[in-house]
Amino acid sequence: MKFVRVAGVAHHVVVEGTGPVCVLSAGLGLGWFDWDPVVPLLAPHRTVVRFDRPGHGLSAAADEPPTAAGEARRIARLLDALGRRDGPVTVVGHSIAGFHAEAFARLYPDRTNGVVLVDSSVEEQARTPAAPRARTAVARAAAAVLSAAGVPATFGPPARRLAVRLSRADGADPAPADLVRSVYGTSRVLRGALLENAHYRDVAAQLLALRERHPLPVDACVAVLAATAGGRRWTTRQRELALLLGARFEEVVGAGHLLMLDRPQAVARAVLRMS
Repeated sequence: MKFVRVAGVAHHVVVEGTGPVCVLSAGLGLGWFDWDPVVPLLAPHRTVVRFDRPGHGLSAAADEPPTAAGEARRIARLLDALGRRDGPVTVVGHSIAGFHAEAFARLYPDRTNGVVLVDSSVEEQARTPAAPRARTAVARAAAAVLSAAGVPATFGPPARRLAVRLSRADGADPAPADLVRSVYGTSRVLRGALLENAHYRDVAAQLLALRERHPLPVDACVAVLAATAGGRRWTTRQRELALLLGARFEEVVGAGHLLMLDRPQAVARAVLRMS
């Protein structure tokens, strides 16, 4: 466990294992420990890099709203800070981080060996909403008001527990109680989640624009994993995403949105298949 500075912000990073590098990035509001079931399956074969985006996990607070290019650049600079410039990597993105993983592959093709989208967010016709600065201000103001009222400390940990339970096919939150309290009882995580959520459609629209200008690397492998608990319409949209990207598609039976907790073997298998 360490902290590295990227664009002046302290990012919490955990590096384990040996071999070719894979980068794991979790969805909105999640932390590095949500990949815990996957890491032991990968570490004997891969150097596994987990990091928390600003305002997530143990990283410093988010100062700026996210962008597709900015999140791709964050991954690149994080690897630079870790001294991992030698050779392409596999980027694994869960939920909204699927946008970031795909953006990285498109903007840094020479640094991409593979992309694994884990029940990724899908927005086929996203348009940038109006008034981005106003939405940023509202998100920050909401975080400030809720934090002053003590909402994160009181409701943050139980909200995390409930969200995980609802996002799994069958299972509770495996994270230790003291860890959940230390992360989700903070105003920093609340602010980070609200800021990312406020700009979700902006990032989706920016990714659609990147698809028009920046092709995926010719030699990169791409895999799309879809949780069947999302229903038939959801898996159909995931299958169409795979077709669009020329990716291998896999329905993961018996998995909820937090696929890495429900079926870590499926995630590890997809990563290890990257040539």
